[in-house]
Amino acid sequence: MAATSSADPGKRGLTRRTALLAGTSAAASICAPRISRAALTEVPFAEAAHYLGYIGLYVGIAAGYFEQQGIHLNVAAAGGDTQAFAAVLGHSALFGIGDPSMTQMSVEQGGPGKVVGTVIQRASYYIVSVKHGLIKNPQEFKGTTIATLPEPMTTFSIMKRMLQENNLVIGKDVKVIQVAPGAELGPLFAGQADFSVTSPPNVAAAQEHGAHIVYDLGKHLGPFCNTGIEVLNQTVQEKPQVVQALCNGFELAFRRTYADPTYAKQVGYKQFPDLDKYVIDTSIDQLLNDRIVAQHVYVERAQWENLIKMQIYLKNVRGTVTFEQMVDNTFAEKAMKFADHVKIL
Repeated sequence: MAATSSADPGKRGLTRRTALLAGTSAAASICAPRISRAALTEVPFAEAAHYLGYIGLYVGIAAGYFEQQGIHLNVAAAGGDTQAFAAVLGHSALFGIGDPSMTQMSVEQGGPGKVVGTVIQRASYYIVSVKHGLIKNPQEFKGTTIATLPEPMTTFSIMKRMLQENNLVIGKDVKVIQVAPGAELGPLFAGQADFSVTSPPNVAAAQEHGAHIVYDLGKHLGPFCNTGIEVLNQTVQEKPQVVQALCNGFELAFRRTYADPTYAKQVGYKQFPDLDKYVIDTSIDQLLNDRIVAQHVYVERAQWENLIKMQIYLKNVRGTVTFEQMVDNTFAEKAMKFADHVKIL
């Protein structure tokens, strides 16, 4: 997505390398026994990026929740939100996870698309600083310098909207340094910026080097369907059992992630072996304590409406279709009822 990629490093962290949950003794301790692949329905699945915020997906795979529902996810990182939804549109993936406003753009232009679940329920943007204390009022940013990803990326857009809502003009009241993805902490530690806008796991990396969170942009935004499960209307109609299996697996995975953070961290170590354990531990604690990872697969109306308000502000969508037209929560509702009768731990 040109303007609001939820897979940009400002949202997705410094590292996106895929690691298989291999057959070592350590991996075996966190992976559920596999059902025979012959008995499973193979499901091509596109993730916008390999990202720690998708820990619910990785927990579901490691714990075997999707296979217990009769499906095997063949997960591939698409390289961005646009690419993830394009994989769904092009039938190379049955499902995609990424910025769900992709579906609204498609429907507004007369194309297909449904959202059947949420994966990240709140924006994960934080402003960090080395020398400044907690910012209680955005007016305190007046006269300072902020480093962020370049316009029109989401990180920049959300910060810009926050400043505008507080009558602060970029270039006049606040200086902004736009840097390449993955480099947003550079100006902060070089003393060129007072603040940096970043996301987990970069937040933990910043904290490891002496910075601290001074302002939570995600809290400023409120509930926000940051990542959704995207699918074609045709799939919903022709393969409802597969859609249900996927939602059941995600619901179990989210409940396990919140109920057993230690397990989630162990899965994180395997998925992201090039990240320090401190960064993974701190990031997962933050993702769960701030309720960024979805607690349930169900898409709350407030999450969706805040997403669309932001997209209208960015002029990416017109807002001409309703929540009911875009979101099908029937599978999520059944998944929640199903999970109520399953022992997670």
